[in-house]
Amino acid sequence: MTLETYKSLFTEDDTVGWTAIDNVFDKIYPGQEPAHYAPPLHFAIGGSDPIDGTSIYRSSKQEDHFHIVSYGMSELYYNEKAAGGEFSKWGFEFTMRIKPFAGDADKPTWVISMMNNLARYVFNSGKWFEEFQYIPANGPIRLETDTDITALAFIRDPEAGKIDTPHGEVTFLQMVGLTTAELERLKQVNTRAAVEELLKELAQTNPLLITDLERKS
Repeated sequence: MTLETYKSLFTEDDTVGWTAIDNVFDKIYPGQEPAHYAPPLHFAIGGSDPIDGTSIYRSSKQEDHFHIVSYGMSELYYNEKAAGGEFSKWGFEFTMRIKPFAGDADKPTWVISMMNNLARYVFNSGKWFEEFQYIPANGPIRLETDTDITALAFIRDPEAGKIDTPHGEVTFLQMVGLTTAELERLKQVNTRAAVEELLKELAQTNPLLITDLERKS
């Protein structure tokens, strides 16, 4: 997209990238109004959370679960300098699918904290996440929880996928919870091919790769 086209289609009041994300999830969940969470103070003016907002949808596909998406790893607002780029800011947004957990009371907001922790790493280090990477959580992914899910792997979200926006490409990177044994297996090889193989195995019985905090090795 050329700058001239961009300026003809949008104004400074338009949330160009945010709307592009909304359009994806409106198609996946037509008519559903998600629960939306925003930080009390924007990161750009001194807030601690880099992610501008997070939406939580309810899905009954495969089994009942929450489908969570971030807003802020890609360029969300009108920005002439970003028009027609190859990648929109960091080029991805986080997603995660969580099976209902008793301790969450239908509000898995701990996922938002986890996404912000990962976002801070990206913003501070300048290193981004890609499909078939994994990261140890150095403990339970849900703090102070008796769960064997102690690591995360990344894969392109099977429904949201990847989109082209006026600011460039955005991949929806789904975070998938891994058990301690699965983490140790990956450490032995430490390649993206090993992560891809493991996720393919998990998808045989869990196609949407829903994270279940009660899953054991």
